[in-house]
Amino acid sequence: MQFDDKVVLITGAAGGIAVEAARAFAKEGAKLALVDLKKDALEKAAESIEAKEKLLLTANVAKENEVKEYVEKTKDYFGHIDVFINNAGINGDFATITEQTEENFRNVLDVNTMGVFFGLKYVLEVMKEQKSGAVVNTASNGGLLGAPGMSAYIASKHAVIGLNKSASMEMSEYGVRVNAVAPSGVDTEMMKSIEKNATGESSEEAREQFASTVPMNRYATAEEIADLMVFLASDKASFISGSYYRIDGGQGAQSV
Repeated sequence: MQFDDKVVLITGAAGGIAVEAARAFAKEGAKLALVDLKKDALEKAAESIEAKEKLLLTANVAKENEVKEYVEKTKDYFGHIDVFINNAGINGDFATITEQTEENFRNVLDVNTMGVFFGLKYVLEVMKEQKSGAVVNTASNGGLLGAPGMSAYIASKHAVIGLNKSASMEMSEYGVRVNAVAPSGVDTEMMKSIEKNATGESSEEAREQFASTVPMNRYATAEEIADLMVFLASDKASFISGSYYRIDGGQGAQSV
């Protein structure tokens, strides 16, 4: 088991991708530290995950002191952090730039960009000291492309790609690898929210409309994203760092 007794820290742990990632790492023998904003949702999600050990932590990733605290609690409990799945994120409200509110824009950047930054700031310090570790940031094909009505989300995920590159360069001498996944639409509750924001309702018609932009004509499953995360965090990816991986059914091949 390639993650036997290794500690995997996952944020946004009550969400669809994170739950599948937690299950996948647990099957490989990992111990889990699971972080989410909502305690009830986190506890419910954790019930479906069988792992050697599970540490459940509530935190708002947009608040630096709470990020510092969840990292410290994880290290104090397990003694080390081997893998960080820097995953927490929101899509925000759908609006054109001319109709976008400052409140929504800042809220999305606070969670998706500052949350990723704070996570890197404190987890990388732990990994730097132990001279080992692997980080997988959750970006998006929205970090590589544009989309009308989603400027806040698009800007935030472009920033994640940039943070991913800088972090990998800063940490390479310490034996720490940093990569990112960039999914297109994933069959999760978050995607249903995006459908509703864009069309006014979450429906089969909206789903088909979004899926039709993907050459494979479907959404990814959360399990498919989790499998890529596990690979990037594993020793099988030992010479991969600073990269972002599209997992988008060929959608990126349509761009220049």
